[in-house]
Amino acid sequence: MNIVFDFGAVLFTWQPGTLLMQTFPQRVRTSDEAAQLAHQVFGHADWHDFDRGLLETDAVVARTAQRLDLPQQDLAALVQGIGERLTVMSESLAVLTQLHQRRLAGDGVSGLYFLSNMPVLYARYLEQHHPFLQWFDGGIFSGDVLQIKPDPAIYQLLQSRYSLAPDQTVFIDDLKHNVTTAQSLGWHGIHFTSAQQLQADLAQLGL
Repeated sequence: MNIVFDFGAVLFTWQPGTLLMQTFPQRVRTSDEAAQLAHQVFGHADWHDFDRGLLETDAVVARTAQRLDLPQQDLAALVQGIGERLTVMSESLAVLTQLHQRRLAGDGVSGLYFLSNMPVLYARYLEQHHPFLQWFDGGIFSGDVLQIKPDPAIYQLLQSRYSLAPDQTVFIDDLKHNVTTAQSLGWHGIHFTSAQQLQADLAQLGL
């Protein structure tokens, strides 16, 4: 079985509300305000274009600061530093380690891959600072291919690039709509909520 991981909030922490509360304490005082601003910043078409590799860092900062009346210098520091804030989720890494060992042993895992919505800035940071990414047999960062999930095209690109058989491929993501797209293409899907739940769902697939 081929196993495809999302990165943010699956293998690496992604807590946008917390980042915004820390960066703009005068603007964001409650978790509800943090969630609202996170949606306005990271759920907007400009950020999606940043993910997709169609908008440069300076441009997304300038547009977002103007649109939401945020201090541009503070926002720039936040955006530039997100790569460093994507810390490894230790329990998820333990699951990946087990799968990597099974891959080496030829024990049910044919290949390990990733499919992540990630701007090029952060993708290169992760590659440089996390040697375990070399365990993956391949993968796609959205910023490198100008496509993002849940567009079926980016899944199909991964599938064709690595000759993945849909019925022998499991996709793991924290966002349900991303999992649904994978399932619509004939892949197995796991909606990630915790490392323990992931292990249980993989066990049901014989992994």
